[in-house]
Amino acid sequence: MNDSTPPPDPFAGKPLRRTYFKWRLRHQHPFNFGIHLLGIPLSVAGVVLLFVLPWEEWYWGVSAFILGYLLQYIGHCVEGNDLGEWAGIKRTLGLPYVGIAPRYVEASPQAKELKGAGARSPSASR
Repeated sequence: MNDSTPPPDPFAGKPLRRTYFKWRLRHQHPFNFGIHLLGIPLSVAGVVLLFVLPWEEWYWGVSAFILGYLLQYIGHCVEGNDLGEWAGIKRTLGLPYVGIAPRYVEASPQAKELKGAGARSPSASR
């Protein structure tokens, strides 16, 4: 008996799980993952500090935001892919971007599927 129905989507009705799975595909290098555990909360704290601290101390919030974002940028340089925001901007403008680092695309069938959805390798931009 040949059943041609596709397998059910394991993420159907689970948007947070799907988002986390895609985020983990873009953050597979241990250093990048670890540095994001510092950078993301620091960036969020920076935004909160801008609203909580008196106006004369605005520089604490800005400094925390910039440092957190810089840590995430360094992590993506180590990983070999674009920052999420920049990848989205490049995709919108039709420019080549690296969503998942090429060294991880070959190792993961799920990454190959996502790469086929539009992300390009660095060699495609040359």
